[in-house]
Amino acid sequence: MMAGSNENNPGVIGLANLQSGPQAGGGKAITGSGQKNRRALSNINRNIIGAAPYPCAFNKRLLPEKNVLCDRNRPAAMHRPITRQFAAQMASRQKNKPGDTKRLIHIEPDLADCCTVDVDDYNMCTEYPAPMFIQHTEAMLEEIDRMDEVEMEDVDEFPPVDIDSGDKSNSLAVVEYIDDLYSYYKKAEGTSCVPPNYMEQQFDINERMRGILIDWLIEVHYKFELMDETLYLMVNLIDRFLAAQPIVRKKLQLVGITTMLLACKYEEVSVPVVEDLILISDKAYTRKEVLDMERLVVNTLQFNMSVPTPYVFMRRFLKAAYSDKKLEMLSFFIIELCLVEYATLRFPPSLLAAAAVYTAQCTISRIREWSRACEFHSTYTEEQLLECSKMMVTFHQKAATGKLTGVHRKYSTSKFGYAARAEPASFLLEGSF
Repeated sequence: MMAGSNENNPGVIGLANLQSGPQAGGGKAITGSGQKNRRALSNINRNIIGAAPYPCAFNKRLLPEKNVLCDRNRPAAMHRPITRQFAAQMASRQKNKPGDTKRLIHIEPDLADCCTVDVDDYNMCTEYPAPMFIQHTEAMLEEIDRMDEVEMEDVDEFPPVDIDSGDKSNSLAVVEYIDDLYSYYKKAEGTSCVPPNYMEQQFDINERMRGILIDWLIEVHYKFELMDETLYLMVNLIDRFLAAQPIVRKKLQLVGITTMLLACKYEEVSVPVVEDLILISDKAYTRKEVLDMERLVVNTLQFNMSVPTPYVFMRRFLKAAYSDKKLEMLSFFIIELCLVEYATLRFPPSLLAAAAVYTAQCTISRIREWSRACEFHSTYTEEQLLECSKMMVTFHQKAATGKLTGVHRKYSTSKFGYAARAEPASFLLEGSF
């Protein structure tokens, strides 16, 4: 028998009044004298045993039986009564969700005042009128319900492989700035483009003459063993100059050798002398004419020669494709075929480069191939490249025919891996995506 009376502590059950019998539950309490008394549990819902203490922020484990049984010898601060108001609130919440009986704890309101819970190991939240664990649990369950109802999109969980991880020790690769550089190239490539119909303002030359000039300059570039960057910048200077300045037919070749001289001055370490350029033009022009044309070109272009060409994008996209020598040579063969063709001016440099890599991959593998890394770094999907790629396949098919065969002859040598001998990816011309 425990000392004291129930009147001093109305929130607890007097163990002295509990009698053992057929209606007694399985819970036991040990008094200070060692005597065991059974607690009447016939009217108490079993869920109280596993209920979370009120009001707690989070419940990690079931309460042990000894924490639920009442002990008058323990200080009142260690107990918190479950009130009728809280029990009614719990019953109301559960009533709103009849099909979700396992989520909330059910408590009989009539017996709520006669049971206490041990709160030794829990954080009490007494400032809030509603229990925090109910708010947290309901929010979590509602979020789970929404996730179950909404069909998740097919989104890649992981970003593409870091293609620059192998160059972190190479200071020339500028890995720290590479993403910013290509982001700038992508924004600035519009300044290097020309109207795709600029030949309409030329009164004495046409697109066919432009193609002949560039095909010849590609061979000259190869003979002089100049850098790749020089070739692409030279073609860009020609188009930008012709788009802004009408020129007579007999001066077109002079424009060609002058833009080559300017591109060499910008890109090369060893620049060809003016006399060499006059010599390859069969002495059709004088030194003064070359220098005068040089002055006209740079003033027309306002000395702006720092523009992104297809070459800078080609290098990046080939790296994203983990290219070997064969894929690299075939990609450059395809894009140099595009330099000769006036029709490709409607495509920006980055798209031309991406389409060249895509077409080369399809040519080698004989299937449509465009990896996730290539799409990520080029920002072009396979569908966006298809129109340009089909055009490149037609260029490849006729590369060895006609008069403009300079690119085909160049890439038919061992130095360029006989890339021109590859079978065109004609299957790209069949059907659509």
